Amino acid sequence: MIGAKLEVWQIAKRFQGIVAVDSISFVAGAGRVTGLIGPNGSGKTTTMNMITGLYPADAGRIVLDGVPLNGRPPHQVAARGVARTFQNIRLLAGQSVLANVMLGTHLGHRQGILAVLARLPGVAREEREAEGRCLSLLDEVGIGHLARVPAGALSYGDRRRVEISRALAARPRLLLLDEPAAGMNHSEKEQLGDLILQISASGVTVLLIEHDIDLVSRVSDHIVCLNFGREIAEGTPAEVRSSPAVIEAYLGRDEDA
Repeated sequence: MIGAKLEVWQIAKRFQGIVAVDSISFVAGAGRVTGLIGPNGSGKTTTMNMITGLYPADAGRIVLDGVPLNGRPPHQVAARGVARTFQNIRLLAGQSVLANVMLGTHLGHRQGILAVLARLPGVAREEREAEGRCLSLLDEVGIGHLARVPAGALSYGDRRRVEISRALAARPRLLLLDEPAAGMNHSEKEQLGDLILQISASGVTVLLIEHDIDLVSRVSDHIVCLNFGREIAEGTPAEVRSSPAVIEAYLGRDEDA
């Protein structure tokens, strides 16, 4: 897998006159983990929504490996190799883990709708291939033994793994994770960190929104910190953690440098 380079230049977003994102610029290097941190309301998820096409940017440019994403709807952005998770887990609770993960393969289907309706031989073959790939993917993230279990019966941490697996099933070159550690205990966060590093090692570019600064520092090559819709710091984890602006706005006065 070859990760994609994401370039964000001077993007902005307003909602009824309120500035949510104000001229943010950063680069997420190919095959690297870039952390996007900041207090609630700092513009992190709005930035992610503009990258994935859920919100049109009011200004600026978003470029993936030289291809502009501005103005493209979410399905076209996804077709360029971009996948994401959301703050709130979105799984079909009554369906199996495998069925949920296989939903992520739909963009890669070669057979058209008529072939699917007619149940032509190629459709069944493609479904078997997708199932095999998803089972292997579940093994890789450590929940292969739960493939036939209803997603709603899983622990919170395992449901997060299912959601990440579904995003990976789309074979993304850029994976955006929106607060994947929310609600996790310490052990689950450690496992999540290992998984993010594993994903990055496979070549996928990762953009991570997360409040747990220790987790972000552990897995990120580069961190961008936002506050009130503006970038206040950027650099290595050590550089960002020692920034007075970050300490005041996000980490708190008592955070060690």
